[in-house]
Amino acid sequence: MQNLNRLLYFFALVKFVLPFILQSPFYEPHRDEFLYLAEGRHLAWGYMEVPPLLSVFAWLTNLLGGGMFWIKFWPSLFGAVTFIIVGKIILSLGGRSFALLLGLLPFLFGAYLRVHYLFQPNFLEIFFWTMIAYSLLRYIQTESKSWLYIFGTSVGLGMLSKYSVAFFVLSILIGLLLTEQRKIFRNKHFYYAALLAFIIFLPNLVWQYLHHFPVVYHMKELEKNQLQYISPVSFLVGQLLMNLVCAYIWIRGLLFTLFSNSAKQFRFVGWAYILVIALLLLGRGKVYYSLGAYPVLFAFGAYALEKGLTGRLKILRYVLIAFSSVSGFFLIPLLLPVFEPEKLAKFYKDRHIERTGALRWEDLKDHPLQQDFSDMLGWKEMAKKMADAYNTLDSNEKKQAILFCDNYGQAGAVNYYGRQYNLPLAYSDNASFFYWMPDSLKFDNLVLLTDDQNEMSYPFIKDFSAAVLKDSITTPFARERGSLIIVMKNGNENFKKMFAEKIEKDKAKVKW
Repeated sequence: MQNLNRLLYFFALVKFVLPFILQSPFYEPHRDEFLYLAEGRHLAWGYMEVPPLLSVFAWLTNLLGGGMFWIKFWPSLFGAVTFIIVGKIILSLGGRSFALLLGLLPFLFGAYLRVHYLFQPNFLEIFFWTMIAYSLLRYIQTESKSWLYIFGTSVGLGMLSKYSVAFFVLSILIGLLLTEQRKIFRNKHFYYAALLAFIIFLPNLVWQYLHHFPVVYHMKELEKNQLQYISPVSFLVGQLLMNLVCAYIWIRGLLFTLFSNSAKQFRFVGWAYILVIALLLLGRGKVYYSLGAYPVLFAFGAYALEKGLTGRLKILRYVLIAFSSVSGFFLIPLLLPVFEPEKLAKFYKDRHIERTGALRWEDLKDHPLQQDFSDMLGWKEMAKKMADAYNTLDSNEKKQAILFCDNYGQAGAVNYYGRQYNLPLAYSDNASFFYWMPDSLKFDNLVLLTDDQNEMSYPFIKDFSAAVLKDSITTPFARERGSLIIVMKNGNENFKKMFAEKIEKDKAKVKW
């Protein structure tokens, strides 16, 4: 067992290090990462988009200098720990080295390779989904009530990481009710654990109440702009594509938990998977919303395959490892931006990757790069050009000037890189930046960063004595390419009133 644990931790180290080796250093932080890093500078019990737990790690990242290594450290670390939990499940079932290797493959050649390199709530969500399942498995195996309290803690912290944890918790509970493990509901410690989960989550619930439940507004916007375009067929196909070369592992795990007599006590895991997929289908969830449901299935699948591939069938072990490793190697450029943009775009074009749908953005159009990768480009140029535009103002004009950005990515990037240019904080009325705007902004001059190509033609431009289009973003393949930087001087009272009314109107929208 000691040797197996050493192997498990070695595999976890490989999982942790690999993304740092693979991703090209040409790329910058992702658009969303700028938002979450900004939330780390405004610690609160909640935000418009997400619960507060990620902001704690953002605060630590900022404290450690905010460099790329630390931005990527946390998702990589939690990815490695999530794999360790998978390995612990395998070992608790009696699995050995082949099962551990099978359990590792999806983390190297599936969607987890990307998720565990992006500083977004998903890496926490996947970890806590896995911990929720693991704690119940260990309770069933040991009957130790301490695992119920670990379950409650995982639920509470999970809800502080992403609200979709509630879908998995509901599915798990129904799964327990549908199987012999319903006896857990007769255990008083289960209810104490539930109370613990509620207490942990309560501060965020109070914050939501005090802020008029902005999560409802956020979900309505998400439904209007993105979720309505997701079809049930594309969602289900996506479940296979996310872990294409390792799908046989989780499918075997699902069948094992649902139909094997030796896994009867764990049947609730199979039911939980079916139920959470059904809930996400009904809620028109994005494909990757279900990623947290798979690690526990990988553990059961790896164990079942190792147990079944013995004797003459043992040769199939090598076939499966070779198939997943070789096929997965060629998929890595789809999972991480391993080449510089021009080379990566050529790679996609030569191999007709657009046929897979991987190059389709939220605008439902195909582009040369995947949206996530284009969201990692152009930010340094943006901050530098904003600084150049700001420095066209004299010292007196700067005292009465603000920087304003159309979206959170722009504002986050300008603030992230702007420190080296001594820029003042950039404001935006988009996403949680909305909360950090002062109730009243006093300014005469405005440096605007906008993705609206028609900005200079709007009537409000005449409310300034001078408005000059200073520059635009030109980084090839950047999603923000074409965004404009406009310097406007001496705004009149009419504009200031209109601007204040716009902010007030935006605030009213959130108070649903």
